[in-house]
Amino acid sequence: MRPALEHVGTTGGLSWKRHLYRTSRFRFSWHFHPEVELTLITAGTGTRYAGDSIEPYDPGQLTLFGAGVPHAFVSAAPGHHEAVVIHFRPDFLGPGLFDVPEFAAVGALLARAGRGLELPAPEPAVRRLVALTERSGADGTLGLLDVLVRLADGAPGRPLASPGYRSPDRPDGRRRMDDVFGFLHAEYGEPITLGDVAAVAHLSPAAFSRFFRRATGRTFTAYLTELRVGAACRLLTDSDRAVSDIAASCGFANLSNFNRRFRELKAMTPREYRARFG
Repeated sequence: MRPALEHVGTTGGLSWKRHLYRTSRFRFSWHFHPEVELTLITAGTGTRYAGDSIEPYDPGQLTLFGAGVPHAFVSAAPGHHEAVVIHFRPDFLGPGLFDVPEFAAVGALLARAGRGLELPAPEPAVRRLVALTERSGADGTLGLLDVLVRLADGAPGRPLASPGYRSPDRPDGRRRMDDVFGFLHAEYGEPITLGDVAAVAHLSPAAFSRFFRRATGRTFTAYLTELRVGAACRLLTDSDRAVSDIAASCGFANLSNFNRRFRELKAMTPREYRARFG
């Protein structure tokens, strides 16, 4: 896969972009852009990537990505998938707007989104966001500002990427991470060694380990485990497959190791997770 910098553009008649995205499947596309992104999932389930965070997504989930935060949404299976996606540059109405007292809370919200934020999405907020996809001109822009102010005045949201996460700044670093994440997403169910993924990045295993830890704030092994457990969470909630079958399909060589790693990350057993969220 090649990287990375997505050119978003604007919607006609607006200085920002809004889109109701309908598709049979969200495919893996690890990308970033200078615009802030607000994404509301309205149909479908899958996995959300935000920096070094890997978590399931469901309808009603609202995520705010700050400028430059790498991210991706990947559908669990083909079907009806839909999302409201809004892009805007932090200075889309002129520099300093979100520094003035009236909008300082929005400025603080956008600053917190530098790690990605999952925000509460009560029904009124969902209606406003969906309505934005049909508004234009000054009415649409005032609607966007209203949404941002209401979100800023609400709950602070939950940061997604870890505090130590730093997206690679150099283009070659971004290309390597794009290739690595694409490989891991496609192959996590198969046995993967450090040498396998180092070869994808065209680095020695030792150099890759250092590179990956600098880029993600964690070891390659820890990241792969989190990816596999996240995939298992989706299967536990969306299917009635046996836990042992799920463990094997997500790349765990034996059930005891799967149960141990799952409990470390989720503070419950796979069966308890299924009972709570299935």
